[in-house]
Amino acid sequence: MYSPQRRDFLSVTVSQAEGYNNSKGWRRKSCWRKWKQLSRFQRNIILFLCVVLAVCTVVSFSNLGEHWRALISQSEEHYESQDGPGVKAVLPAPKREEDSDLMLLKPPAQKPRRPHKRGPPILQPPPTPGQKVEDNEQRPDQVENQQPVISWRGAVIDPVQPSEPTVNKVQKATAAAPVANEKEPVPISERQEAVKEAFRHAWKGYTEHAWGHDELKPISKSYSEWFGLGLTLIDALDTMWIMGLKEEFEKAREWVGNRLTFDKNVDVNLFESTIRILGGLLSTYHLTKDPIFLDKAKDIGTRLLPAFNTPSKVPFSDVNIGRGTAHPPRWTSDSTVAEVTSVQLEFRELSRITGDDRFQKSVDQVTQHVHSLPGKRDGLVPMFINTNSGQFTHLGVFTLGARADSYYEYLLKQWIQSGKKENGFLEDYMQAIEGVKKNLLRKSHPNQLTFVGELSHGHFSPKMDHLVCFLPGTLALGAHNGITADHMEIATALMETCYQMYKQMETGLSPEISHFFLSGAQKGSKDIDVKPADRHNLLRPETVESLFYLYRFTGDTKYQDWGWEILQSFNKYTRVSGGGFTSINNVQSTENPEPRDKMESFFLGETLKYLYLLFSDDVDLINLDKFVFNTEAHPLPIWNS
Repeated sequence: MYSPQRRDFLSVTVSQAEGYNNSKGWRRKSCWRKWKQLSRFQRNIILFLCVVLAVCTVVSFSNLGEHWRALISQSEEHYESQDGPGVKAVLPAPKREEDSDLMLLKPPAQKPRRPHKRGPPILQPPPTPGQKVEDNEQRPDQVENQQPVISWRGAVIDPVQPSEPTVNKVQKATAAAPVANEKEPVPISERQEAVKEAFRHAWKGYTEHAWGHDELKPISKSYSEWFGLGLTLIDALDTMWIMGLKEEFEKAREWVGNRLTFDKNVDVNLFESTIRILGGLLSTYHLTKDPIFLDKAKDIGTRLLPAFNTPSKVPFSDVNIGRGTAHPPRWTSDSTVAEVTSVQLEFRELSRITGDDRFQKSVDQVTQHVHSLPGKRDGLVPMFINTNSGQFTHLGVFTLGARADSYYEYLLKQWIQSGKKENGFLEDYMQAIEGVKKNLLRKSHPNQLTFVGELSHGHFSPKMDHLVCFLPGTLALGAHNGITADHMEIATALMETCYQMYKQMETGLSPEISHFFLSGAQKGSKDIDVKPADRHNLLRPETVESLFYLYRFTGDTKYQDWGWEILQSFNKYTRVSGGGFTSINNVQSTENPEPRDKMESFFLGETLKYLYLLFSDDVDLINLDKFVFNTEAHPLPIWNS
């Protein structure tokens, strides 16, 4: 019995006699023997615990990684705060091909972005599947690769292909940060909010008392008709889009789709309906890519074409859009030069986007005809032109005010619209500005304010319409596009004058026409004299328009401050309780400014829009290297080759 046990014992003893073996093979055999000695239940428990331990290890490692990244992000913010306002210390992210468009490039001549971001982010809809946020400044080789993005922060027009979706500008001051790191949009400024509040107040009066009609009469809580085409509503479409007023825009869009019709036996003014209706519809189409606006634009554009069926090719002033007939005003066979030469931006764009060249041919032949006409003086044009003979009338009278103003504006803007390729426009514009400098530019007394007067048969009149205050902005726009630097010097000087036309009035609002004292003619401190018939204010946009351009190109915050003063004066003396704003008859009376009970459509379409843009520090909220405004503040795309 004992022999086998003894042999087993002796074999163990002999093995120990050979010495202790601590090799890995021995240890593996020993551990395996011990493992096999465990019961199946014990082995299952150990395996379960090992799996739990492994899972916990992975989770802990992930949490530690997130914590480490948070520490790095806090470190970046710390360095950013020490670098000063507006300085971003951003760690470079790995560059992917699809991220190459996420860096915002700023045009050097425009005002740089400030750290205070703009835009109505709360109304921005979520991106659609596959949607990509693009940078706002695209290189030429990227233009054809644009992706559709619609943003309530102010969509930007596609400058090349009208059939392609628009590219939106949604990233602001954090230009170098990847889009994925943007947690939520930053609210717009308090001043922009004040402009939106003013718009809502005006819109409230219109929707309650004048919905679908041309103009609001806010005091009598009624409306007035001009063409019966909802001018105020159409004029305000792109303003609502830029401001991010989504609910108001959708209701207006529904009206356009279901109620707006041009099949009416009504006479409309070619100029006014082009800049307000056609311009407004084209602009809104480019911003939204909603085909309903393009369809309406083609409809009204086609109905306006009969105005150009004249012996001289100079269009009639009035068109019956239902009958397809046109005629001059009842009291004369003349049209104003501004009217026949300030429909070109809109008709040229309509041809480009539809492929129908009838629209551009109609307006280009007018431009070519006026270009070669005798009767100019150093590039300056008279105010009237006869539709039968095609010749200037009322020769010898030259002004940059009513009846001629936008002729000069559209010379520069057509050149810009063409991508700076049609240089004939630039040549006429440059010649005209030299004519202004030679014949119309003077300084007042005693404060040496630079102003633009009028010339009548060789006699200079120190009279300047408020309409002329478009000129500082136009000159600044030209300087931004490479025209001689002295245009910017004139622009800043004229901007000061236009501001003083507000500042020196008791209500802080400019009269329609100002007369300036020349040297030695006045001993007081004011440079401006206002005639009783000229002291009304129509809520016009020209001064705030130029303030927008000057601020955008110089970054001088005084222009924002001046605009803020003007907005406060509008609120104080023209705001009507219950909704709406009214033009007034007397800017020199704070006790009784004499409200006129009329809110022009351009107050929503231009004045408040330019104020909103003025208070924005984002050059991509209507980028002036991407599109150009028509004379009713409707942005149209710049054509790039």
